[in-house]
Amino acid sequence: MANGSFVGLIGLGVMGQNLALNIARKGYPVSVYNRTASRTETFVKERVTGEPIVPTYDLQTFVQSLTRPRKIMLMVQAGAAVDSMIEMLAPLLDSGDLIIDMGNSHYADTERRMESLAARGLLFLGTGVSGGERGALEGPSIMPGGSPEAYAIVEEVLTRIAAQTEDAACCTYLGRGGAGHFVKMVHNGIEYAIMQAIAEAYDVLRSAARLSTLQIADLFEQWNRGALNSFLIEISYKALRMTDEETGKPLVEMILDKAEQKGTGKWTAQAALDLGVPAPSLATAVFARTLSHFKQHRVQIAEALSDALCQSCPLDTPRVVEAIERSLRLSMFLAFSQGMWLLHEASRAYDYGLNLSEVLRIWKGGCIIRARMLNFLREVVREEADDNPHLLLSPKAQAFVLENVPFTLQALEVAHRCGIPVPVLSNAVDYLLSMSRANLPANLIQAQRDFFGAHTYERVDKSGTFHTEWE
Repeated sequence: MANGSFVGLIGLGVMGQNLALNIARKGYPVSVYNRTASRTETFVKERVTGEPIVPTYDLQTFVQSLTRPRKIMLMVQAGAAVDSMIEMLAPLLDSGDLIIDMGNSHYADTERRMESLAARGLLFLGTGVSGGERGALEGPSIMPGGSPEAYAIVEEVLTRIAAQTEDAACCTYLGRGGAGHFVKMVHNGIEYAIMQAIAEAYDVLRSAARLSTLQIADLFEQWNRGALNSFLIEISYKALRMTDEETGKPLVEMILDKAEQKGTGKWTAQAALDLGVPAPSLATAVFARTLSHFKQHRVQIAEALSDALCQSCPLDTPRVVEAIERSLRLSMFLAFSQGMWLLHEASRAYDYGLNLSEVLRIWKGGCIIRARMLNFLREVVREEADDNPHLLLSPKAQAFVLENVPFTLQALEVAHRCGIPVPVLSNAVDYLLSMSRANLPANLIQAQRDFFGAHTYERVDKSGTFHTEWE
């Protein structure tokens, strides 16, 4: 302790505890502080077993225990709690000290805090962390953004505690301002879309193909050995195999069909709208979770309409299974495609300087959306990233799409004939069809807008803006 702790960590929820243990086990002394002292005491008593972790019980002692420049990680709830902790810390710090917000903060809040602290001579990094509790302990994907000077101070420790793949540590400097938290936000938006697509596949397999929960688990495990290999498919088949101790049934069958959310998916949809980037798969997944909450309404409407909306539901299990597997491939690819486009436009609009290939690389390990498909996506991105932000101009991507679209259309036909909603799977196809259509019916919309609001329109045969007196 004579030389002090290399880094400090505030917030000892499970994520904070695991991150502190991860850092300490990599050889970096860590001072920890939690607003509730009893949590610190319990952590040290029950989980610290010889690691260089120093418990502190007031902020002044905590700050004084750190080597300079001081490096302080915040693992507190996003929002007001972050601002409150920064205001308590700032008077205790010296010029050149660094605060690292490692929670799920909104990127605009990160940029505001960065500017405010810079005026006081303090450095700030907005850093996304993905991987859940286990990732925090064993190696998460880490997405830092801010000034290069701030990142240089903690680059060594962050790359050491991050997940490691054959392509190096799943951590890299992403860019200026709120780049780190923006990337993490989009990561979560893609996560929403893939989770919803998997849930829709599960629904079609149980309701149309009439497979049991355990049969679907076996199928997902089989898929996980192939092109769909991913963390989300892996945890899905493991969850489907869990047995409820009270009833002996698969636990998933006893869980109420109301999906919660913490806001990052909504932020992604809002950012896409703000930047004018079409991201229907990501936005639809958010609405699907919202819709799931109206359980009572759904039950009442189902009593009146569900039988009428379900046509004959043909049983052709092998055909349905293959169609669903291919539709998941397409949906997963297009969720990433839309996320990449959003990151590209945000980087231009906010001057982040993002390297999309590097973003995909650090998602290969530790994070929730890690998947074998990321290797393919990196190949596509490296071809012509600047002129192909949505990836759909790549011959490799086009071949992939054409291979999987016919099966996806079959899956949609089966789902809709059986009265099964598949909003993300459907949106993937509609997005693709819209992007591959040279002429859309937006010309009529412009005529309507000019008709009732004199909003003007452009013509196909000459330049300029025009208005017509329609009546």
